[in-house]
Amino acid sequence: MKPQLKKRLGDLLVDEQLISEVQLENALKEQRNLGLKLGATLIHLGYIDEDQMLTFLAQQLNIKIVNLLQVKIDHNAVQLIPEVHARRLRALAIHDNGEMITLVVSDPADLHSLDVLSTLLKGRPFELMIAREDQLIESFDRVYRRTKEIASFAVKLSEEHGETSAFDVSGLELGGEGSDATVVKLLQSLFEDAVQVGASDIHIEPDEKVLRIRQRVDGVLQETLLPESGIASALVLRLKLMAQLDISEKRLPQDGRFNIKIKGKSIDIRVSTMPIQEGESVVMRLLDQSAGILTFDEIGIPPHLRVRLELQLKRPNGLILVTGPTGSGKTTTLYSALNILNKPGNKIITVEDPVEYRLPRVNQVQVNTKIGLTFSTVLRTALRQDPDILLVGEMRDSETMEIGIRGALTGHLVLSTLHTNDAISSTLRLLDMGAPGYLVASALRAVIAQRLIRRLCGNCKTQHETPLDQQLLLDQLSSESLQGTSFYCAPGCQRCQFTGYRGRIGVFELLELDDDMISALRIDDTEAFSVAAKKSPYFEPLAIAALDYAKQGITSLEEVFKLVDRFESVAPVKQSQPVPDSESAESGLTLAPREPSSLDTLR
Repeated sequence: MKPQLKKRLGDLLVDEQLISEVQLENALKEQRNLGLKLGATLIHLGYIDEDQMLTFLAQQLNIKIVNLLQVKIDHNAVQLIPEVHARRLRALAIHDNGEMITLVVSDPADLHSLDVLSTLLKGRPFELMIAREDQLIESFDRVYRRTKEIASFAVKLSEEHGETSAFDVSGLELGGEGSDATVVKLLQSLFEDAVQVGASDIHIEPDEKVLRIRQRVDGVLQETLLPESGIASALVLRLKLMAQLDISEKRLPQDGRFNIKIKGKSIDIRVSTMPIQEGESVVMRLLDQSAGILTFDEIGIPPHLRVRLELQLKRPNGLILVTGPTGSGKTTTLYSALNILNKPGNKIITVEDPVEYRLPRVNQVQVNTKIGLTFSTVLRTALRQDPDILLVGEMRDSETMEIGIRGALTGHLVLSTLHTNDAISSTLRLLDMGAPGYLVASALRAVIAQRLIRRLCGNCKTQHETPLDQQLLLDQLSSESLQGTSFYCAPGCQRCQFTGYRGRIGVFELLELDDDMISALRIDDTEAFSVAAKKSPYFEPLAIAALDYAKQGITSLEEVFKLVDRFESVAPVKQSQPVPDSESAESGLTLAPREPSSLDTLR
């Protein structure tokens, strides 16, 4: 039996003195203009807040209020109500024990919606609970994944082609019908699901008996297995067509890109294919062009580092490096810097592989090694294009590095990236690549090292006592006593899909070369350079920066210790510790004897 109010909602609210007669009359008049239900109109006008309305309805109808962000939702029960109806009726099925279905709604007094729900559930009995409307809307985006839809299209595509993996390439034309239409729908569902959960990458990996589809969300891969392994070649063919790759070449890796519109967003997709034992693996990087370029504040650079970095960007010449592993956000940081520098008075040229975001007023060049358009080739030409600022996507080899340093020494501000673990080892990598120490000392201004760590879910994080093993690690990491310091963990909730984490934030260390470091570089003394860098008053290692976030409750100690495990040199050098014989040993670098470089001519 559906619960019903004994009187009209407005009259009951007046009787309980939650609103006045005048407010009810005004709301009834405005209701026609707004096109909302009475309860929503009262909330919109500010006569009553949503929590008061929920409490009132729960008492009148004798039903429970539920926090959807804290309960576990049965995803099989969710499918009892199609997404389009769930969103329209503001209703979500969260549990089904076979006898009774539990429904959560935002307006249990709406009898028409309850009748529609009863029809959708084919007359099965249900009990009602009430929740905030914003929690319902947030839950819709989270629970109505495209997993079932993807599986359905995969089955259909497999049936259309039987067990064979040989697909008719000629039929895979844009706008086609039949099997091609199924491939398009399957890929569309894949992309929509990835955008919905905020995935940065999609992996399509054929195996002997299954097709493995994985999405990277907050740096962690989430896996879906499809038994229809034979459809992999159809997906790869369609993606190659979209990315304008050679569909007849299956023996060599290929790279391409295309753009699609998903849920009103412009998404650039970078495609990389690689031949593997069971066919071809495809990895797609998703770049949201509609999100715009982030500021230093938005990517998480703390104020004290931001001020110093912006001062470095104002210098007329020199080399600034951004370093970190793949996926650590280096390109995002570089684009944020370019956004600051992108003014009418500056001529900016970028050399990238690939160009990820389009910037107005910036001359962006896409590297194409197939036709000889390499980093070094473009850079030589760029230096003759009267630039003020050069951005080199990556210093991949000694030739690119040499031209970048030459540009920094001849009056240009040069920004680039390196794949190293930390700021100190980045400088040593330049020496290892053959750059003379005295030229690195003259050109290099600053190095930014960064990582992305996961944020604790703000909805379910709680304080906890630090276990003894973690306390011992903290004692080694920090020079100050952290006894009694509160740290946080998160058990997981609906909002974070019970992972305990939601989103990521950047962790940064900034190394600015001072006189002691420059002097050490001039004589190629890497040990003295490392010691001088660690003693710099402005230098704070990555793990210490992450520890500051843990103290603020932004991340967990587990995320901090991941940084420590990657390299042992993050802890500050204490008086009781011997100074390492060589920083190169800590960073994993081997400094081979350096051959004479063309940069020596700039002495």
